[in-house]
Amino acid sequence: MPSPYRAIFSAPGSREFSAAGFFGRMPLSMMGIGVVTMISQLTGRYGLAGALSATLAMSAAVCGPQVSRLVDRYGQRRVLRPVTLVAVAAVAGLLICAQQGAPEWTLFVFSVGAGCVPSVGSMVRSRWAAIYRGSSRDLHTAYAWESIVDEVCFIFGPIISIGLSTAWFPEAGPLIAAGFLLVGVFWLTAQRATEPVPHPKSQHTGGSALRSRGLQVLVATFVATGAIFGGVDVVTVAFAEERGHKAAASLVLAVYALGSCLAGAVFGLLHLKGNPGSRWLLGVCAMAVSMIPLLLAGNLPLLAVALFVAGLAIAPTMVTTMALVEAHVPRTKLTEGMTWTSTGLAVGIALGSSAAGWVVDAAGAKAGYAVPVVAGALAAAVAVLGHRRLAGPAATGRRGEDDRHLRTDDDERVA
Repeated sequence: MPSPYRAIFSAPGSREFSAAGFFGRMPLSMMGIGVVTMISQLTGRYGLAGALSATLAMSAAVCGPQVSRLVDRYGQRRVLRPVTLVAVAAVAGLLICAQQGAPEWTLFVFSVGAGCVPSVGSMVRSRWAAIYRGSSRDLHTAYAWESIVDEVCFIFGPIISIGLSTAWFPEAGPLIAAGFLLVGVFWLTAQRATEPVPHPKSQHTGGSALRSRGLQVLVATFVATGAIFGGVDVVTVAFAEERGHKAAASLVLAVYALGSCLAGAVFGLLHLKGNPGSRWLLGVCAMAVSMIPLLLAGNLPLLAVALFVAGLAIAPTMVTTMALVEAHVPRTKLTEGMTWTSTGLAVGIALGSSAAGWVVDAAGAKAGYAVPVVAGALAAAVAVLGHRRLAGPAATGRRGEDDRHLRTDDDERVA
């Protein structure tokens, strides 16, 4: 590992919670695409598959911030374990209903429960923030590392999920995803020494973290960004199936994640100065422009090349986003604030996957790539209109009060 990455892992327990976070985040890349693959194999209906994937994402969007708000108040262990058990039980119900050909409404009911998955990435990043609070360079490297882990999940997750569902049995992908979630969350919450100190309800004045004007811009932009990801996932599976190589969709999507992974690894080695809001705007616009070549790809190799190039803009933008969240959200609400960005992505994935599924059914896979193109344009438009809110320091007006609470919490931890 290059020295900046070695340095952040000198903190006791950091290797363990980051590794646990890797397993806990695998369902992020496996569950949605696994459901799409499962339903398309069992029914041949991409519209239904996209709608169920959208239901999963919307449920996560609604439940995620509420779970993270409880985590900020009561701690990760007390909240995450019961929530995870509920989600895993719902996944089991979904798979049984799909396999038995149950009425469609039962699939949607269990999809809602299966979407109640905690934002494991936010939990891990909040641990890094607690360790390296006050060290912007180390925190930048830590966030870059976690973006790399995210992309490694997206490299291997679709391969495992689609590969097992096509080669073994249709329900295999979501089933293995639920197993990863269970292992990751219980391993992470077993590590008490690095768990951030919870903040009682009395410290959570001022309402939701979403009251931050800067966070509002980030979340709104990420709704459109999520539509890019959701659209690309669904359309790529359909594109590969039209050409007789459905299983190859996992490899093409892995190349997309590989581009992001490599860019994130390099970005974490840099010590950038200047306004992070401007870097974030540039990243969002680059993501939008990179969607246009997908409309021109006529075969899977060309599509893989186009997605690799598109992936180069993802991780640097995500790293900068986490730094902006940390700067614009009170520390007592940091986990919730980070989860709101994931919520924006989840809502966008829901909209993008649903829209892409209907377009594929109506006009074919190649036409479906118009969905991420339009979503990219919307993301760039929102970012351009709102990025001025990110130019200054935190606009919450509560930083001083939060710091007083946190000094007390830190003194207790040292004692």
